Amino acid sequence: MKPEQNLKELEEKSIYIIREAFAKFKKPVALWSMGKDSTTMLYLIKEAMFGKIPCPVLNLDSGLEFEESYKFRDMLAKKWHMNLIVQRYYPKPGATASEVANGKTEALHETMKKDNFDAVFVGIRNDENPIRGKERHMSKRDKDFKWHYGREAEPELWDEYGINDLKEGEHYRIHPILDWNELSIWRFIKERKIPVNPLYFAKNGKRFRSIGEKGYTTPVDSNADTIDKIIEEIKTSQTKEREGRDFEKEQANIMEKLRALGYM
Repeated sequence: MKPEQNLKELEEKSIYIIREAFAKFKKPVALWSMGKDSTTMLYLIKEAMFGKIPCPVLNLDSGLEFEESYKFRDMLAKKWHMNLIVQRYYPKPGATASEVANGKTEALHETMKKDNFDAVFVGIRNDENPIRGKERHMSKRDKDFKWHYGREAEPELWDEYGINDLKEGEHYRIHPILDWNELSIWRFIKERKIPVNPLYFAKNGKRFRSIGEKGYTTPVDSNADTIDKIIEEIKTSQTKEREGRDFEKEQANIMEKLRALGYM
């Protein structure tokens, strides 16, 4: 049975992190993959900032997303009045999953540099992968986009981020939902009626538990075609949430390498 977290406590902490970030940074941007986690993060930004998303929303488009994802992106961007930036990048034919991920990182780097963003909101959770468990709610990236995760071992102190020590080209990653788990995200989506990508719902005995690019993401066997059924399925599931994401299967430490180089 998956643990049930206190949604109110998670929500309050996320809102605090978001408001702190907007107070501390001059030019933040929110990264949106069209998945459930980053969509929940955008909802929390709206809630924290009194019904608006007061920063640009960045979508990194490989041209390999599912048609359902594109339709969902366009619908919600309009509904939530997003200042949407679509940064396109095109992986070479036959690229490996990690090469596609690296291309996404380069596209993010290019956008951050071009528009001088000093912080980026990212909807990652620490239960998705062990390397994400080393993250902090506000985590610094150097001018080469690298993350020195060995320095993140000390306790996180809210007032000692050293925000003002940013040098040219450096930025912070803001992780408002870092403490949430998969079950909590779905419970919150149900409670607040947050729109989600239709690919999460079962069709013909298959659904996507984690959504990536076409050709690099595999659906799972499932008959969960409602949020209630998804919640019950997650409670008893023994498989990993990102089991269907190809790049995490290429080698055991691929996520650690990718995140050290700037991947989300």
